[in-house]
Amino acid sequence: MPKGELSTRSIVADALRQGKEVYVPYVSRVVTPNFEAPASVMDMVALHSQEDFERLESDPWGIPTPSESSVAGRKHCLGNYDPADENSRGWDEGMQSLDIIVMPGMAFDRKFARLGHGKGYYDFFLARYQRGLANSSSSESKMPFLGMGIQDGSRPSDFANMSTPVGLALKEQLLPEGQEVPMGPSDWSLDALIVGDNPVLRR
Repeated sequence: MPKGELSTRSIVADALRQGKEVYVPYVSRVVTPNFEAPASVMDMVALHSQEDFERLESDPWGIPTPSESSVAGRKHCLGNYDPADENSRGWDEGMQSLDIIVMPGMAFDRKFARLGHGKGYYDFFLARYQRGLANSSSSESKMPFLGMGIQDGSRPSDFANMSTPVGLALKEQLLPEGQEVPMGPSDWSLDALIVGDNPVLRR
């Protein structure tokens, strides 16, 4: 892993074998970026099958990524929208709630803070997901994470069904006791961290 991220291929393959629906990141450019909408954003789109996953080509980070031409034919986590128009992004008919997200990172600490690559893709995606969930009338919708924002450490009381955010890291990426990852008001923390051969760390 000289420049990429930990491979999750075996996790994806196992989930698909069990008949689970698996979503993978897809990054697209926004036509009219603004203060709240960066020039490019990450969405989650569904895989069709193991064969579909194996056909994906890797991006510069080594992450299997759907082609632009295939995105229109996939389920989108945040529902039906125009991938090029930030104004249309949000919870809509056809939304697909997630149970868990495996989050990559460059470094993690023992308070479950995560340092990404600086683009803010996952943090911005989760903010959009939470905003869409708050506006959703579906009783089956839930945050894939515990909704734990770094701003005040509180859990939104109106999100009844919540699951677990999991970080995946090499043991070298876990900071020593007493060292912390710097976190800003828009950063999201984890609820669990899997580190090398060590036990799973939980809140």
